[in-house]
Amino acid sequence: MAMGHDNGEQPTLFITYDKLQGLGHPFYEALDNLLRKHGFDRFAEKQCEQFYAEVMGRPGLAPGVYFRCLLIGYFEGIGSERGIAGRIADSLSLRRFLGLGLEKQPPDHSTISRTRRRLSTDGHERVFTRVLELVAEHGLLRGKTLGIDATTLEANAALRSIVRRDDGRAYKEYLTDLAEAERIEEPTREDVARLDRKRPKKGSNDEWVHPHDPEAQIMKMKNGSTHLAHKHEQAVDLETGAIVGVTVHGGAAGDTKTLEKTLEVADANLAEVRQEGSEKAREQIAERVEEVVADKGYHSNDVMTSLEEVDVRGYIPEPARGRRRWRASRPSATRSAGAAAA
Repeated sequence: MAMGHDNGEQPTLFITYDKLQGLGHPFYEALDNLLRKHGFDRFAEKQCEQFYAEVMGRPGLAPGVYFRCLLIGYFEGIGSERGIAGRIADSLSLRRFLGLGLEKQPPDHSTISRTRRRLSTDGHERVFTRVLELVAEHGLLRGKTLGIDATTLEANAALRSIVRRDDGRAYKEYLTDLAEAERIEEPTREDVARLDRKRPKKGSNDEWVHPHDPEAQIMKMKNGSTHLAHKHEQAVDLETGAIVGVTVHGGAAGDTKTLEKTLEVADANLAEVRQEGSEKAREQIAERVEEVVADKGYHSNDVMTSLEEVDVRGYIPEPARGRRRWRASRPSATRSAGAAAA
């Protein structure tokens, strides 16, 4: 084979679209065929039509394209709308997956974000359940054994913008008032910082809230820094890896306080698939959730007892707490160690 050379030729001005057909990604081509076969885009439009005006200015981002953007973020491991938009703009195969020709501008991050804010949570959940039905129909959902785990995500809110829950005073204003109460006339920035360091429990979520993101909570991250954060918890089918339920809590919420809610959401999603899915989908999934697996952070007497009350076996290891006194009113909790070791 002879070596090619760069002859400095002028780039081609025009290229026909049919010459780009071979540039698609096999995975996204197969996914596109599957979604079109089951009318995914039309389903998404029907669920979201109430949020769009019949005629008003330039058409917005199609719901099917929006949810396909979220699928891209999931499969590509991209955690931000800006990242999703940048990835789409840089890929011909993803443009084809979204149904965008070369003459169409891909959606930017602000368009994706604005669409997300305007669509309801219920609309997102209905589309999520529809995807679960398709997953079940292709034999990728069982729903018998669920694994539950969580991660902490930094909120898109600045810690310096928090305000008092009781009177709405900003953090700096509150510290200035404290300094004046200590008879410090015209407190400087250094005076306020010194006073702040001496205060106990200065970042209490019972006293402070962000005015634009009230669900975010103050907490210390794994790297030691303090931020406003959310706790993202999900339930996964351990036999297939399919996500069957997702909940979001305040970043400081304990694992033992959130497991029950996540399990309820996952169970409700599975119940809807059994009710609304095709006969083939219903045949693939179990009649109910039978087992839950989680790490030791989820172990408590109440958690193990509540699982036993709904006839769900819990595989949750008990952390080393030293000698403990068991409450006589909850005798079933004594069997939690045996269930964890089974």
